[in-house]
Amino acid sequence: MSLQQLLSILRARWPAAALILLASLAASLAWSLLRPASYLAQVPVMVDVQASDVGGGYAPALLGSYIATQIDVARSDAVAERAKQLLQSGDASGPDAALTVPALQAAQTVRPARESHIIHMQWRGPDAAQVARVANALARAFVDVSLSLKTGPARQDAGWLEQQVGQAREGMSTAQMRLADYQRSAGIVGGEQSDHELSRLNQLATRLAQVQAETTDAQSKQGALGDTLAEVMDSPLVNGLKADLARLEARRQEASASLGPRHPQMERLDAEVASLRARLSAETRRVSGSVEARWHAGQQRERQLAAAMNSQRERVLAINHDRARMALLQQDVDTARRQFEQVSTHASRSRLQSLATQADLVLLSPATAPAEATGPSWRQALAVGGVAGLLLAVAGALMMELSRRRVRSVDDLMQVTGLRVLASLPAAHASGGGGRNAALPPSARRLGLAGGGAA
Repeated sequence: MSLQQLLSILRARWPAAALILLASLAASLAWSLLRPASYLAQVPVMVDVQASDVGGGYAPALLGSYIATQIDVARSDAVAERAKQLLQSGDASGPDAALTVPALQAAQTVRPARESHIIHMQWRGPDAAQVARVANALARAFVDVSLSLKTGPARQDAGWLEQQVGQAREGMSTAQMRLADYQRSAGIVGGEQSDHELSRLNQLATRLAQVQAETTDAQSKQGALGDTLAEVMDSPLVNGLKADLARLEARRQEASASLGPRHPQMERLDAEVASLRARLSAETRRVSGSVEARWHAGQQRERQLAAAMNSQRERVLAINHDRARMALLQQDVDTARRQFEQVSTHASRSRLQSLATQADLVLLSPATAPAEATGPSWRQALAVGGVAGLLLAVAGALMMELSRRRVRSVDDLMQVTGLRVLASLPAAHASGGGGRNAALPPSARRLGLAGGGAA
């Protein structure tokens, strides 16, 4: 359909289109004048997002999810129930007390502010003062429910954690008593005891090595001759006796040159030489015997030190075993202490959270009674009705035309006959009081469809 066809249809159907347009304007004006007044009150609520609330970070996805969760909480039945209780606590016979939970939720709107942590809680109603009261009650209920959601689970956790603290304390006390009993039964006083016993074992080992070396040295001297022993050769008494014997033998040799063997002086010198030799031999045997006695004493001392070292080794091993056992018991005590500290920390945190009196929501400003009703004015309603009526008028004219199609232009004639129009004659004008074409529509007169024109 061309624009010329559309205009010809509207020209022909203008009464019906005008009627539709006037009806739309009248309906719009009547709606704007007769509709009940509607007022809207709004309370901005700021959400104080903590890092712990969003998993320890401030990722945009987590923040958006947290804000969406708060919006769902604001729209929940729990908030509406709490708001109803707040409204009924004021005046039980007033209009606010008659509001039900579905009515509160139906007129409620919760929307987030753009690029901020503020949630706008709105409520719409026919009374300006009432919408302000209800909006404030919903915002207050939102804060109360959010606080109860925060403190309720914490209060339950605190009770359970208190029981766990008692059990952890009892477990730690049991572990400490088990450690103390074992220390008392094993005779473990402190950590210095183990070091002292180990030092004593090292001293015994060193002393045994020394005695073994001395015994081996004494044993090696057992087969040597008495005169060749180092102790005999280094003895001052033996060396002195040897020097006296050498001088006495020299005097005897000098005297033997002039005196006979039976001379009293020679007999005295022989007796002195024999006496010195006897003393030298006795001293040599004594020194050699001391070496043998030292060897026997060394063997006995070696056996004693070996037995003492074995006993000390067994004691050190026993102490190490006791220490290892005590270390395991000490680990049990440390584990029980750490568990007690962790449970105590969680219990304290839950206890403090259960005693919280402030939620993560802040009411920025209370709602006030709106001065003007919401919705379009009568001028805006007429403008919208005019646009809608114009569209309906055009649509109505087209529907009426399609229900009873008429030939109103050359394009219509070509569309109906399927033939080309070679020429068109202007319609004959009526003369004087009018002709027979005067009753025809203007389009018919223009196309020359009457007796005065042909195509």
